[in-house]
Amino acid sequence: MAQGSSLALASMLGKQYMTIQTAKTVVFWYLVLCRFVRVVRHLRARGLITAAREAYLVLVRKGFACMLLLPSVRNKVQGELDQVTLDLAGKLAPKYPDAPTFTALPETGLASNDVTAALAKLSDLPRTEWEGGRVSGAVYHGGKDMGDIWREAFGRFEVSNPLHADVFPGVRKMDAEVVSMCLSLYNAPLPASAIDDGGAGTTTSGGTESILMACKAYRDRARAEFGITEPEMIVPKSVHAAFDKAAMYFGIKIHHIPVDRKTRKVQIAKVRRAINVNTILLVGSAPNFPDGAIDDISALSDLAVKHRIGLHVDCCLGSFLVPFLERAGFPTVPFDFRVPGVTSISCDTHKYGFSPKGSSCIMYRSKQIRKYQYSVTTTWPGGVYATPSMSGSRPGALIAGAWASLVHMGIDGYTQSCRDIVGAAKRIAHGVKKDFPELYVLGDPLVSVVAFGSKTEGQGNGKGCLPIYEVGDRMSKAGWHLNALQDPPALHIACTRLTVTAVDDFLRDLRVAVDEVKALEEPGKGSMVMLYGLGTGSAVGGQLIGEMASRYMDVVCIDLYPPCITVQHT
Repeated sequence: MAQGSSLALASMLGKQYMTIQTAKTVVFWYLVLCRFVRVVRHLRARGLITAAREAYLVLVRKGFACMLLLPSVRNKVQGELDQVTLDLAGKLAPKYPDAPTFTALPETGLASNDVTAALAKLSDLPRTEWEGGRVSGAVYHGGKDMGDIWREAFGRFEVSNPLHADVFPGVRKMDAEVVSMCLSLYNAPLPASAIDDGGAGTTTSGGTESILMACKAYRDRARAEFGITEPEMIVPKSVHAAFDKAAMYFGIKIHHIPVDRKTRKVQIAKVRRAINVNTILLVGSAPNFPDGAIDDISALSDLAVKHRIGLHVDCCLGSFLVPFLERAGFPTVPFDFRVPGVTSISCDTHKYGFSPKGSSCIMYRSKQIRKYQYSVTTTWPGGVYATPSMSGSRPGALIAGAWASLVHMGIDGYTQSCRDIVGAAKRIAHGVKKDFPELYVLGDPLVSVVAFGSKTEGQGNGKGCLPIYEVGDRMSKAGWHLNALQDPPALHIACTRLTVTAVDDFLRDLRVAVDEVKALEEPGKGSMVMLYGLGTGSAVGGQLIGEMASRYMDVVCIDLYPPCITVQHT
């Protein structure tokens, strides 16, 4: 009997062991299957060639990192980067002997007239002259009258903060009206009352925050409503870098889809192939920053509706130009909430809306999406804390400035500014196509951006070749501040109201720059050539550019603490 009990016990233990082993095997193969599915989705979205190239770059960068472990290599690379950093510091953060400098609080505070004098000296420091229209984008000037209106708004609402809506009702009202005016401009379905669903939005500090808020809303919505814990979004390669920032901040996998080489629009077939069960968002631009192309929003809409996913249209750059194209007599394409699959739009009021810097708007088709943008904490000892966007306190003066700018310009004012600015861009594009056989215009720009590249780029160096970055450096010497583009190498100018009167000067100076570069015996060594040429010269170029970009930020945010400069009192 004892022997039978032992056999029964052994049999039971054997079954339990087999059960454990079976469970382990099931878990193992489940994990293998999950990894396999991820790889298949990744390859489907990226394509074999792109995936192989990405893997190659990862291996090369890891190899380069290993090489940096060798003291001789590390010291040489560090020495080169240190010299570049010193050169950047000399250009961006030079010493200004006559300017007031404070690296610690003064023992005795300055009198108000001394502060005024110090501010005057700082405002007179040498800078890029933007007033003549030689700067691409950057300064979206609304004219002297607009500056006077800003100062009036700032003065009346200088201490206001929309976080305290009951204390500053005027700011709350203007905040809501700025959003409502933008929703109306982009043809959102407006709710009949505060309890009805419909178009909704919030103001933000700029286009990047508007994009971040949209991505955060879609991520949280996907988790709450669809159980998606590994979210992915699909964006054109030409989309604004803020989407990459959102992917880093919010843990969203991002797929960059190539654009058509001719039209510069995202390739819809590849967007379709990249969609899977974890996709939470498609993105299009109207227009994009690099070359001013407007993606095929209608085709993206069809995909968004079919797969029941969000579609965000980035109109930060188009802002108060794209909605006015038709009124101003220019061709346009569908881009706003009238396209059924569009669920959100970002629009910068501080660009072509001519509002003070630090002003943008994120809009949604439905309040049911916007609610996922909010941050709400109910267990804080200080009370219930809820904010609509990244910031807690916000400067009500900027909201007042945005509201004043919008109501001052009106439909007629924005229509005329669109006519002037887009007209200037079209004159530049036409001039490049007509008088510069060495250059070509990227895509078919419909709005304010014109990008152009060299037809002989990559055909060797020397006389007759036209490296476009060298043209950019020559234009810089002539006083122009243009943007350098990558993939393909190109330059662009984003036209503003200031550009309208500078078109002829631009085309004249561009002709001179092109002719000078064509006559060069050897490639130049300007800053644009050195920086962007490095990125295309080797597989580790991008890694070195990344390090240089970090050092650039260190220079811009230059650290003076512990104090290294003597405190000067004015």
